[in-house]
Amino acid sequence: MTSEPQADAYHPDPRIETIAEWIGDAVHPARFPRHELRWRNDRWAAPVGLDTLGDAEWITHFGRFEPLPGNLPQPLALRYHGHQFRHYNPDLGDGRGFLFAQMRDAAPGIEGGRLLDLGTKGSGQTPWSRAGDGRLTLKGAVREILATEMLEALGVYTSKTFSVIETGEDLQRGDEPSPTRSAVMVRLSHGHIRIGTFQRLYALEETAHMAALVDYCLENYPGAMPPEDAPGRDEPAVILLHQVVERMADLAASWMVAGFVHGVLNTDNMNISGESFDYGPWRWLPNWDPRFTAAYFDHSGLYAFGRQPEAVLWNCSQLAASLRVLAETAPLVAALDRFGPLYQAAMCRRFVWRLGVQSRGIEADTALIQASEKAMVESGEAPEQFFFNHRAGRNSGENEFGALLRGYRPSAAVDDAFWQQDAPPGVLIDEVERIWAAIDTDDDWSELDAKVAAIRELGRQLGPAPEPAGQAVAVA
Repeated sequence: MTSEPQADAYHPDPRIETIAEWIGDAVHPARFPRHELRWRNDRWAAPVGLDTLGDAEWITHFGRFEPLPGNLPQPLALRYHGHQFRHYNPDLGDGRGFLFAQMRDAAPGIEGGRLLDLGTKGSGQTPWSRAGDGRLTLKGAVREILATEMLEALGVYTSKTFSVIETGEDLQRGDEPSPTRSAVMVRLSHGHIRIGTFQRLYALEETAHMAALVDYCLENYPGAMPPEDAPGRDEPAVILLHQVVERMADLAASWMVAGFVHGVLNTDNMNISGESFDYGPWRWLPNWDPRFTAAYFDHSGLYAFGRQPEAVLWNCSQLAASLRVLAETAPLVAALDRFGPLYQAAMCRRFVWRLGVQSRGIEADTALIQASEKAMVESGEAPEQFFFNHRAGRNSGENEFGALLRGYRPSAAVDDAFWQQDAPPGVLIDEVERIWAAIDTDDDWSELDAKVAAIRELGRQLGPAPEPAGQAVAVA
């Protein structure tokens, strides 16, 4: 069964203050007409010692954003640039969010645990809002709850939706019926340093700050050293790129095995911690289709499901381009060259975990993946249903996939009543819209609560996922 986050005391540690002068801008949160608590994630509040807050205190900190004890005295809107659909944009930054607090959790293997951030979405305008109102729709917050809960259950290293507070404003949006309800959301993340953060420093020729940011990342988001034969393996910039490549290869594989389409894989949406975050037009596959896109505005299919690994590698190459001011090109290219083998190894590791079978080595596992993809295409099954049907090697069938599957030993049990259902919980778009309609029309949150409970049971049944790659400590 999946391991639960471990409770701990509150340990504030606002490390960002050491680089705050040039990485962000102090801002004030919006003042909202109403604060109605809709979601508090006590499962993840416990590891950072905030589960003991009463609802009134919760709203004080995560709706009005009064500082947490010993933490940032004022929120910080981070600065960054980025490629958006491969077009460079220097006018980015936290336009409707900010970094609110940093603290340590109870993760094993590192003194004091991991450094974690509480960041916001929909908390008001900042110097980087451009023409935006700095707000978030309640529907967007509900969608993020569903995305993060499902991804966590499926073993993806993801941010956690920590809090959602409805704020009583009517918002106008061009891509959904308006006016629509507003909310402010808080997410718990393993950092908010993006590839676009490095791109900004490169574009502005802030080389000293770039070196300081590399040191900050290596200290606060530690990972393994590069391979023994890697050129330049003792240089900080090279070490960081190796760690990011390893993390990103694993992240891309985890999305693919989950059947998940992020939708907007711009460089400003890529966290150097390797953590999946920022869920806008996401989708789960209704069937196995590499061409499936999540964003209605992705007309070229740049971020289609099957192109996600390519997009992530391209983003890593933009980080490498920025780091050239600190390191020679050849060691950085050597780090990028590891992406393909690391991705394939991660695909195999995560695929057999989700099928509930023991690995037979990368060659056999790769053949199993290929046969699985073919079988899903031929059957038209959604990935959720396919993995559910064949968990622990059951229902092998007589096709090529079935023949290969029979050669694998189960690594999981399927004797619980959960596995005797007709289907697992899923969050295809029709289900998302149904859950939202109950909230929007009748203020009925029971459908969302039931779905989250079912998703968490799925995670419990799947058991501990493969550890995220490129991290120095075991993480939940």
